[in-house]
Amino acid sequence: MATQKLYAGVKLRETRSRLGLTQKAFAEKLGVSLPYLNQMENNNRPVSTGVVLALAQEFGFDVTELSTGDAERIVTDMREAIADPVFADSAPPLADLRLVASNAPALARAFLELHRAYRQTHERLASLDEALGREDARVQPSPWEEVRDFFHYCDNYIDAVDRAAERFACPDGERQDPEVRAREALAERGISVTLADSGDIRGYDPQSRTITLSARASGPTRRFQLLHQLALLTQEDLLEATLDLARFQSETAREIAKIGMANYFAGAALLPYGAFLAAAQDTRHDLERLAHMFGASLEQVSHRLSTLQRPGAKGIPFFFVVVDQAGTITKRHSATLLQFARFGGACPLWNVHRAFETPGQFLRQLAETPDGVRYFCLARAISKSGGSYDSPVRRFAIGLGCEVKHAGSLVYADDLDTTRAAAFEPIGISCRICERPDCHQRSVPPLERKLRVDFTQRGLLPYRIDG
Repeated sequence: MATQKLYAGVKLRETRSRLGLTQKAFAEKLGVSLPYLNQMENNNRPVSTGVVLALAQEFGFDVTELSTGDAERIVTDMREAIADPVFADSAPPLADLRLVASNAPALARAFLELHRAYRQTHERLASLDEALGREDARVQPSPWEEVRDFFHYCDNYIDAVDRAAERFACPDGERQDPEVRAREALAERGISVTLADSGDIRGYDPQSRTITLSARASGPTRRFQLLHQLALLTQEDLLEATLDLARFQSETAREIAKIGMANYFAGAALLPYGAFLAAAQDTRHDLERLAHMFGASLEQVSHRLSTLQRPGAKGIPFFFVVVDQAGTITKRHSATLLQFARFGGACPLWNVHRAFETPGQFLRQLAETPDGVRYFCLARAISKSGGSYDSPVRRFAIGLGCEVKHAGSLVYADDLDTTRAAAFEPIGISCRICERPDCHQRSVPPLERKLRVDFTQRGLLPYRIDG
């Protein structure tokens, strides 16, 4: 089978810029001519094996970054946007989308922003939103979506915040109890921590300098919320500096992102990078053992596994999602080639949707996406009690997975035959952009393909999808 050529001009330019090298100096260190480097940086030639080796040997570069990351995410997002009916007569082929994602990622993101603004305007018009008549009716991206995409394109890994949290949790290189560390750090600032029988999970009173945590919440939740408040009170400069770099378009987006940054610090302090990565490898990614070892929840452990993308010390590339009972993805991240729909629900054939049928149990699935990549998927339904009879119970499912080549490092895959092609179930991203013509669970036809209606015959679907 022919090896796919690697075009990574954007990554090469970013690397050279980060090192502060001219093209000439960079070419000399890589052992290539200046014209050859220029052609590679402009994606006129693929990156050679010699250049890949030189990047690793000269600069300690993680060469896996050349073939993963933004490009695949951008291609997936653009495919979903192009599937909008407004592009029905002018949809570019997939090859063109890949070229744009590789050669002009800034242009691709601008297109995605434009499409998102179009969708918002269309939705407002459809609902006769009165805001269109106000002076402040300027179309802006949803702050929530803007923040979601920020973390999405950062690979869900914020290096400065992650390292600061690790230094806090492991001050002498050894992991200490994060709750004890948090209480001591807050006490030094004259801030006390108390428990109360309250429906609110966390509260902070600046006047009395008191943090109140709900006695009804679980231990992992209380620890996480304590570390979250600690981040807001003691890491202000770090959080604000990180937010400055993001350049959000509205103050609301910045405020939502600050909450996200504090959450990130809390998760990284509860599960410090080095110690957690070592424990994950030692336990073969046994979620329950890891949760017990670190005093965390299954959701916290699963989410943290998907953020282990520190350059030079990466863990297994996982995808992680949270899905509600309606099938809506409420939290998503993927360090793998598998990306998720930005709008609407996910593929109904994915095992995360079946998790609600078997609460308290792990569901395993071997799955294959239309691009031929195979994955090991793990899903489990989670219920969070409100702590009293009349409090609502939150129910959702978590999904965690990786490419099947990493399955041997997961305890959950021990008895599965990952070499048998028939063991892999076909899944997609969403029906709108899925190319499979014979899926029995298809809800809407693919917008990139032509349909043929046959009045004399009915198959699984009331139409046929032309190739």
